[in-house]
Amino acid sequence: MSRAFIKEDAGDPDELPERHQSAAPNYVTRQGLSALRRRVDDLRERLGPLPGDGRETRELRRDLRYFEGRLASAIVVKHETGSAQEARFGAIVELRREDGSALRVAIVGQDEAEASDGKVAWDSVLALALMGARKGDRIETEDTGALIVTDIHYP
Repeated sequence: MSRAFIKEDAGDPDELPERHQSAAPNYVTRQGLSALRRRVDDLRERLGPLPGDGRETRELRRDLRYFEGRLASAIVVKHETGSAQEARFGAIVELRREDGSALRVAIVGQDEAEASDGKVAWDSVLALALMGARKGDRIETEDTGALIVTDIHYP
Protein backbone atom coordinates (compact mmCIF):
# COMPACT_ATOMS: atom_id res chain seq x y z
CA MET A 1 0.00 0.00 0.00
CA SER A 2 1.31 3.42 -0.87
CA ARG A 3 2.20 5.67 2.07
CA ALA A 4 0.20 8.38 0.29
CA PHE A 5 -3.00 6.76 1.54
CA ILE A 6 -2.00 6.60 5.22
CA LYS A 7 -2.93 9.44 7.53
CA GLU A 8 0.16 11.10 8.97
CA ASP A 9 -1.18 10.94 12.53
CA ALA A 10 -2.26 7.31 12.21
CA GLY A 11 0.94 6.08 13.88
CA ASP A 12 3.15 3.20 12.85
CA PRO A 13 1.09 0.62 10.89
CA ASP A 14 3.38 -2.09 12.27
CA GLU A 15 2.80 -1.02 15.89
CA LEU A 16 1.11 -3.70 17.94
CA PRO A 17 -1.51 -2.70 20.48
CA GLU A 18 -1.07 -4.11 23.97
CA ARG A 19 -3.34 -6.97 24.99
CA HIS A 20 -6.09 -5.78 27.31
CA GLN A 21 -5.71 -6.69 30.99
CA SER A 22 -9.12 -7.24 32.55
CA ALA A 23 -9.94 -5.02 35.51
CA ALA A 24 -11.81 -7.93 37.15
CA PRO A 25 -10.01 -10.01 39.77
CA ASN A 26 -7.84 -12.67 38.11
CA TYR A 27 -9.23 -15.75 39.83
CA VAL A 28 -7.61 -19.00 38.71
CA THR A 29 -7.75 -22.68 39.59
CA ARG A 30 -4.54 -24.47 40.54
CA GLN A 31 -4.52 -25.91 37.02
CA GLY A 32 -5.00 -22.43 35.60
CA LEU A 33 -2.03 -21.12 37.57
CA SER A 34 0.12 -23.97 36.23
CA ALA A 35 -1.05 -23.22 32.70
CA LEU A 36 -0.12 -19.53 33.09
CA ARG A 37 3.36 -20.51 34.31
CA ARG A 38 3.81 -22.88 31.37
CA ARG A 39 2.67 -20.17 28.96
CA VAL A 40 5.15 -17.63 30.35
CA ASP A 41 7.98 -20.20 30.22
CA ASP A 42 7.07 -21.13 26.64
CA LEU A 43 7.01 -17.48 25.52
CA ARG A 44 10.39 -16.80 27.17
CA GLU A 45 11.86 -19.86 25.48
CA ARG A 46 10.49 -18.89 22.07
CA LEU A 47 11.67 -15.31 22.47
CA GLY A 48 15.22 -16.25 23.49
CA PRO A 49 16.70 -17.18 20.10
CA LEU A 50 14.86 -14.57 18.03
CA PRO A 51 17.08 -11.80 16.69
CA GLY A 52 16.29 -8.12 16.37
CA ASP A 53 13.00 -6.38 16.59
CA GLY A 54 10.94 -8.07 13.89
CA ARG A 55 7.18 -8.43 14.07
CA GLU A 56 7.32 -11.95 15.56
CA THR A 57 9.67 -10.75 18.31
CA ARG A 58 7.41 -7.78 19.10
CA GLU A 59 4.35 -10.06 19.21
CA LEU A 60 6.08 -12.47 21.57
CA ARG A 61 7.25 -9.62 23.84
CA ARG A 62 3.70 -8.20 23.93
CA ASP A 63 2.23 -11.62 24.75
CA LEU A 64 4.90 -12.19 27.39
CA ARG A 65 4.06 -8.86 29.07
CA TYR A 66 0.38 -9.83 29.06
CA PHE A 67 0.87 -13.31 30.55
CA GLU A 68 3.46 -12.12 33.09
CA GLY A 69 0.86 -9.57 34.21
CA ARG A 70 -1.82 -12.25 34.42
CA LEU A 71 0.53 -14.51 36.39
CA ALA A 72 1.44 -11.68 38.78
CA SER A 73 -2.23 -10.85 39.39
CA ALA A 74 -3.43 -14.47 39.70
CA ILE A 75 -5.53 -15.29 42.76
CA VAL A 76 -5.78 -19.04 43.31
CA VAL A 77 -9.24 -19.97 44.57
CA LYS A 78 -9.45 -23.11 46.65
CA HIS A 79 -12.78 -24.73 47.37
CA GLU A 80 -13.53 -26.02 50.82
CA THR A 81 -14.02 -29.71 51.45
CA GLY A 82 -17.69 -30.57 51.33
CA SER A 83 -18.56 -27.49 49.31
CA ALA A 84 -20.19 -29.55 46.57
CA GLN A 85 -23.57 -28.41 47.89
CA GLU A 86 -23.36 -25.23 45.82
CA ALA A 87 -21.82 -24.27 42.50
CA ARG A 88 -18.87 -21.96 43.05
CA PHE A 89 -15.60 -21.13 41.32
CA GLY A 90 -13.83 -24.35 40.32
CA ALA A 91 -17.00 -26.46 40.30
CA ILE A 92 -17.88 -28.90 37.60
CA VAL A 93 -21.61 -28.62 37.11
CA GLU A 94 -23.73 -31.22 35.38
CA LEU A 95 -26.86 -29.81 33.77
CA ARG A 96 -29.88 -31.09 31.88
CA ARG A 97 -31.52 -29.08 29.12
CA GLU A 98 -35.28 -28.99 28.57
CA ASP A 99 -34.89 -31.47 25.69
CA GLY A 100 -33.23 -33.94 28.08
CA SER A 101 -29.71 -33.55 26.71
CA ALA A 102 -26.82 -33.14 29.14
CA LEU A 103 -24.38 -30.28 29.48
CA ARG A 104 -21.27 -30.22 31.64
CA VAL A 105 -19.43 -27.01 32.50
CA ALA A 106 -16.49 -26.11 34.70
CA ILE A 107 -16.39 -22.64 36.25
CA VAL A 108 -12.83 -21.39 35.77
CA GLY A 109 -10.70 -18.26 35.40
CA GLN A 110 -10.86 -15.94 32.41
CA ASP A 111 -7.63 -17.26 30.86
CA GLU A 112 -8.74 -20.87 31.39
CA ALA A 113 -12.12 -20.51 29.70
CA GLU A 114 -12.58 -22.64 26.60
CA ALA A 115 -16.19 -23.09 25.54
CA SER A 116 -15.41 -26.06 23.30
CA ASP A 117 -14.05 -27.88 26.39
CA GLY A 118 -16.98 -26.86 28.59
CA LYS A 119 -14.90 -24.37 30.59
CA VAL A 120 -16.69 -21.10 31.26
CA ALA A 121 -15.16 -17.98 32.81
CA TRP A 122 -16.40 -17.18 36.31
CA ASP A 123 -17.70 -13.82 35.10
CA SER A 124 -19.64 -15.19 32.12
CA VAL A 125 -23.43 -15.02 32.07
CA LEU A 126 -23.77 -18.79 32.51
CA ALA A 127 -21.27 -19.01 35.38
CA LEU A 128 -22.86 -16.08 37.19
CA ALA A 129 -26.27 -17.74 36.83
CA LEU A 130 -24.81 -20.96 38.26
CA MET A 131 -23.06 -19.38 41.26
CA GLY A 132 -24.83 -20.52 44.40
CA ALA A 133 -27.04 -22.99 42.55
CA ARG A 134 -27.71 -26.35 44.18
CA LYS A 135 -28.61 -29.75 42.81
CA GLY A 136 -32.19 -29.62 41.48
CA ASP A 137 -32.16 -25.85 40.92
CA ARG A 138 -33.38 -24.43 37.64
CA ILE A 139 -31.37 -21.65 36.03
CA GLU A 140 -31.96 -19.85 32.79
CA THR A 141 -29.94 -17.61 30.51
CA GLU A 142 -30.81 -16.09 27.18
CA ASP A 143 -28.14 -18.17 25.44
CA THR A 144 -28.75 -21.54 27.09
CA GLY A 145 -32.43 -21.44 27.93
CA ALA A 146 -33.63 -23.35 30.98
CA LEU A 147 -31.24 -25.78 32.65
CA ILE A 148 -31.60 -28.06 35.67
CA VAL A 149 -28.57 -28.65 37.89
CA THR A 150 -28.18 -32.44 38.19
CA ASP A 151 -24.82 -32.64 39.95
CA ILE A 152 -22.02 -30.49 41.35
CA HIS A 153 -18.53 -31.68 42.14
CA TYR A 154 -15.02 -30.36 42.45
CA PRO A 155 -11.87 -31.86 40.95
